[in-house]
Amino acid sequence: MDIEDVRDFALGLDDNVTEELFAEEWISWRIKGKWFLLMQLDAPEPRVAVKLPPETGESLRMLYEGVCPAYHMNKKHWSDLYLNKLDDDFVRQQITASFRLVASKLPKAKENISDEAEKNK
Repeated sequence: MDIEDVRDFALGLDDNVTEELFAEEWISWRIKGKWFLLMQLDAPEPRVAVKLPPETGESLRMLYEGVCPAYHMNKKHWSDLYLNKLDDDFVRQQITASFRLVASKLPKAKENISDEAEKNK
């Protein structure tokens, strides 16, 4: 996957997903204002940061060389996925898992998430 693939996939998860550039070298994707995916544009190796349940992130780090604690993030909850070391389908699955985790924790007033996420299982 490259940045365009990541972008297209993330924006296609739900009509409420937004993209924002910050600090000139980071892109964030959010659902109702909450981060679920980050990418550092000037990283030496392309990678994305996803939010996962702590036990899932820990297990994936032990199983895959391309999954590491996320740079500058809470390492208990965030993992970096190195795009050149992981299968595209695996990366998409983890992005979707991150989206669902964050969406599931939104306050009831913000829970109107479209069915698009269900299609992207």
